[in-house]
Amino acid sequence: MIQRIKAWAKALKRKVFVLYFAYRDDRSPWYAKLFAICVVAYAFSPIDLIPDFVPVLGYLDDVILVPLGVALALKMIPHAVIQECSLKAEDRLKSGKPKNWLVGSLIILLWIAAFLWISFAAYRYFS
Repeated sequence: MIQRIKAWAKALKRKVFVLYFAYRDDRSPWYAKLFAICVVAYAFSPIDLIPDFVPVLGYLDDVILVPLGVALALKMIPHAVIQECSLKAEDRLKSGKPKNWLVGSLIILLWIAAFLWISFAAYRYFS
């Protein structure tokens, strides 16, 4: 069971790298590039939208959102591009995954904004 989960995670990681190269390819449609950029940026972000320590919901993005986004993005990209980018992805996997600190920063700002909004709402309610 654990081996199957590890194999699934490795395949998903490879597919994210395929998307990473596919959104840079001129043969990919603009809407596929836009969607792939969002999926790749989120997958490479060092910070999750829902932190992993939140029970059940924390792993929701890792188990459902990222694989669903990857599957949808791959359906939008031409098969020839996917094949070529798969070869590039194999080479890139050997050197590790890049971090996307821009998206990580945006997620931190989103959490700060939510905290401030809740704080102000609570202050106004209890004052």
